[in-house]
Amino acid sequence: MIGISTKTLYAVAALNELGTAPYPKLMKIKEIAEGAKISQNFLEQILLELKKSGLLQSIKGAQGGYRLAKPLCEILLKDVITILEHEAFENPCKKEFGALKLFWEEVNTEAQKCFSIPLSRLELCRQRSYQTLNFTI
Repeated sequence: MIGISTKTLYAVAALNELGTAPYPKLMKIKEIAEGAKISQNFLEQILLELKKSGLLQSIKGAQGGYRLAKPLCEILLKDVITILEHEAFENPCKKEFGALKLFWEEVNTEAQKCFSIPLSRLELCRQRSYQTLNFTI
């Protein structure tokens, strides 16, 4: 059943960073890693998976980097979870137990609805976070 790993959390953070870049600007892994506060080695693995799934585009070379393949409003949190948590939305009830199987199918359906949130919501959260008073010196 659904579990959110650090890998998925980092993927969302990286997609958030990429979403701040004006299209068609490319971002280097180093830039994304610094902005999202992720190790470059781990981030590289994540970006490759997201690229293979079609969420990212990449260009090789000195002027290369990564960019979103589509706007954040078209990328759902559920999509990212499905890509990185391969069995996240599978029914954990592997046997034919009638009521139990139906129960877990309903839970799975509700979980998918819950995670059908576009990543563009991150922008609203970013704006709200800037409005929060910060009294650190």
